[in-house]
Amino acid sequence: MPETEKPLLIKRYASRRLYNTETSDYVTLEDIAKFIRAGREVQIVDLKTGDDLTRQYLLQIVAEHESKGESVLPLGVLTDLVRSYTTQAQSVVPQFLAMSFDMLREGQSKMVERAMNPMSAVPGFDAMQAQQRAFLKAMTGTWSDDESDTKPSGKDDAKSTKELDEIRSQLSALQEQLAKMKK
Repeated sequence: MPETEKPLLIKRYASRRLYNTETSDYVTLEDIAKFIRAGREVQIVDLKTGDDLTRQYLLQIVAEHESKGESVLPLGVLTDLVRSYTTQAQSVVPQFLAMSFDMLREGQSKMVERAMNPMSAVPGFDAMQAQQRAFLKAMTGTWSDDESDTKPSGKDDAKSTKELDEIRSQLSALQEQLAKMKK
């Protein structure tokens, strides 16, 4: 397993100082928050007992950000979380939250993908790309996948001209559709 896929091991000493085992230096809660924001998983363990303290420290990071006015969690959500610890909903809430954040991450990655290639959301984009490839292929003299890059001659010229005219009309129809969609 590559180094970046393993959780970053942070050890808490009896003095409550947090020690980064990869860089051999002490870190703060803000440093840990930066690691997490950068996509790194962390695991915080008590040096003496070996207890996993990750949840406790992550909650502390959230609480500090919320108290500084960097509110992400609405008051109603916080209230519902507190209620979930004393009700039957306790068993459902963790699964619901995990699924919600998975959906959020998936939505964000789709938004980034669309931002990188905005035309991919246009209906018929794949067909238009195929037509463009066929058009370029026809214009550069590569008339089919199994033929060489030489231009056909004689009887094939008429066939190629007909195919080229079909491609032009299809391209024109696609351009008209795109123009209508923009209105």
